[in-house]
Amino acid sequence: QVQLVESGGGLVQAGDSLRLSCAAERTFISYSMGWFRQAPGKEREFVATITWDGVNTYYADSVKGRFTISRDNAKNTVYLLMSSLKPEDTAIYYCAASSLRSPDLLLRPYAYDFWGQGTQVTVSS
Repeated sequence: QVQLVESGGGLVQAGDSLRLSCAAERTFISYSMGWFRQAPGKEREFVATITWDGVNTYYADSVKGRFTISRDNAKNTVYLLMSSLKPEDTAIYYCAASSLRSPDLLLRPYAYDFWGQGTQVTVSS
């Protein structure tokens, strides 16, 4: 069991930046980590994922070039730096941990074993 706690959400204006953090209550070095988001009335969608060693990252096309995922295994924390935010980025953002390594699978919510409670990000126009 890995308990994950997100923080850093809030209300910002379009064009602003925000950094989300996800802290694990114990070491998560063996896990791939991902960020997903869910807007009202929509399904949970993939945002970004990072391999256990931080070497490889993958992004949804909608955030590529604007968002950056990173991790600090010494601090058991994964980050999502969001820049040039748009109103359509408004959602609850969740971090998740997966024991899988395949990039194709890590795009899917079902690939993840543990989830945080989510943090709200609201972008006003």
